[in-house]
Amino acid sequence: MVLTDLQAADEPEQLHDMLSQAGFRRSHQVAYRPACVSCDACVPVRIPVADYRASRSHRRILRRNRDLEVNVAAPQVTPEHHALFRRYIEARHQGGGMSMMDYDDFREMVCDTPVDTRLVEARTADGVLVAVSLTDWMENGLSGVYKFFDPDLARRSLGTWLILWHIDHALETGRAHVYLGYWIAGSETMSYKGNFRPLQTLTDDGWTDLPPRSA
Repeated sequence: MVLTDLQAADEPEQLHDMLSQAGFRRSHQVAYRPACVSCDACVPVRIPVADYRASRSHRRILRRNRDLEVNVAAPQVTPEHHALFRRYIEARHQGGGMSMMDYDDFREMVCDTPVDTRLVEARTADGVLVAVSLTDWMENGLSGVYKFFDPDLARRSLGTWLILWHIDHALETGRAHVYLGYWIAGSETMSYKGNFRPLQTLTDDGWTDLPPRSA
């Protein structure tokens, strides 16, 4: 693992932007990139938003969620955020590394940031919080650090919808990319990332478009 302390930088946001383009991700005050000996399975991926065209399934997801109201807020947490996070973890990632996080751990994940980080909150018309993305705002793009949502609303496909919202917002604000973190070919839990095309992967030759799904 290659680590860089963003907090120690004179201009952490510029460094974060540069490192994101080099395939790094942020966690708390650190930017990291896997560097495993004899393994390169974790591939950085991003969506070039100007070239993205919504698929039929993505258009359906947008229609299903057009009732949601989105608010972009400062990275501050409430018991409401934590309750939704716990429900998501217990339903989707029980036994994983995050399953032991308590309220203080959760607050640290959200608030411990040296860069421009915000919470994207989605609510139903009656005010129920159903989805949240902890997102870094960069000059070059938007990077979703972590997303969680109501696990009982599977038909809404809220994880995919959050990415679609980020694509639209990146376009509206003149940002070029939405960064999706790492992708492992054949991983069922990461397969949703491959549904966005064009999707760029970082190779030795730079960012390269994956072939169309029909190939």
